Amino acid sequence: MLFQPRTTRLRRRAGAATAAFAVLTAGCAGAGGTSFGGGDALNVLMVNNPQMVELQKLTARHFTKETGIKVNFTVLPENDVRDKISQDFSNQAGQYDIATISNFEVPFFAENGWLHSLDDYTGTDPAFDQNDILAPVAQSLTHEGSLYAEPFYGESSFLMYRKDVFAAKGLRMPDRPTWQQVAGLAAEADGAEKGMKGICLRGLPGWGEVVAPLTTVVNTMGGTWFTKDWEAQLDSPAFTKATEFYVDLVRKHGESGAAQSGYAECLNNMTQGKTAMWYDATAGAGSLEASGSPVKGKIGYVPAPVEKTDSSGWLYTWAWGMQKASKKPDKAWKFISWASSKEYEQLVGEESGWANVPAGKRASTYDRAEYVKTAGAFAAVTKKAIAGADPLDPGTQLRPTAGIQFVGIPEFTDLGTKVSQEISAAIAGRQSVAEALDASQSLAEKVAKEYR
Repeated sequence: MLFQPRTTRLRRRAGAATAAFAVLTAGCAGAGGTSFGGGDALNVLMVNNPQMVELQKLTARHFTKETGIKVNFTVLPENDVRDKISQDFSNQAGQYDIATISNFEVPFFAENGWLHSLDDYTGTDPAFDQNDILAPVAQSLTHEGSLYAEPFYGESSFLMYRKDVFAAKGLRMPDRPTWQQVAGLAAEADGAEKGMKGICLRGLPGWGEVVAPLTTVVNTMGGTWFTKDWEAQLDSPAFTKATEFYVDLVRKHGESGAAQSGYAECLNNMTQGKTAMWYDATAGAGSLEASGSPVKGKIGYVPAPVEKTDSSGWLYTWAWGMQKASKKPDKAWKFISWASSKEYEQLVGEESGWANVPAGKRASTYDRAEYVKTAGAFAAVTKKAIAGADPLDPGTQLRPTAGIQFVGIPEFTDLGTKVSQEISAAIAGRQSVAEALDASQSLAEKVAKEYR
């Protein structure tokens, strides 16, 4: 089973950590647990990614019209929404019935009893077709044999590049590029068009921002956050080499203001023709190929760059988790099952274009002729990347717990965020990589000590 501690000792430690985290976040969440929507309305807290914004538009016209259930949405940027979800779910305030959570949070939230198991619903709702959910994604949302969330979309990571720019410059993208090849291509493509940079890489602080792509580079270059025996490795030669490579690449050939650029900013840069390459989430392709996109049909897609591993793409899903304290679980399931259904994918395809379908979660999506016709440039690469992601063994050495672009322990929320601030400062030129990793190593050692 994925995304779970491997030993009883680790489980005890993780449980204690999340319990302590619950007390802290409950203290800053405030009193009260009344749903602000009132009546039968569902309150949904979600990240402001394009796919969720589309969902917000379609809900009233379709879900509410068909079921009579009103849905109140609170939509926030990724870092903000994570904080708010943790606060509300940890104190079981019940202000939100449903929230977008990821495969990182599921085991810890479930361990603490913050989530409503969905097993009874999936078992009695054959129309939802749980068996159609891609196995790696479903496993990542399962804890101790029970399912606790349904995916809205799943993703891995890959490299996106401007085919027309490469052709004009006489550049060739390998079918399976290495990071050294990518660095060379970034240098060649830098300035290919007015205002265009060679590559866009996340530099924004946040464990779900700069740390995510950076850690995949660390993995494939032979590094790891912790050894199997919980020895911190952030100042090791392999981790240092990977971080220096990443920081050097984005500083030399990356976007302007890289230290403030995350997923949203890189997506905008790629869409607006400001960058020739972008390494990031496979989910970004839908926006690039959407109707009206200035770069529609101009992008090529290849697997995540590697060095010492066969693959390096991450595994991630934004999924719908139902708060245990919700007093409207049946209505909440109606929304979750609709938002994660084949029916919803059909609706998006017909109303917004098949490239916009929140894919990466259902096998049947990749059998739809309409989807394959529109998303053919990236569909197969995405499906293969998700299938090939291995959270238990993503690098060149054994790990103490699961995770590709994160470390599957509750303390990583704080640790990853603090380390990201150090890395972002190095990208901004305020300190050296050595200084950033020296400080990061000290932070990681404090966490490791508690697990040894």
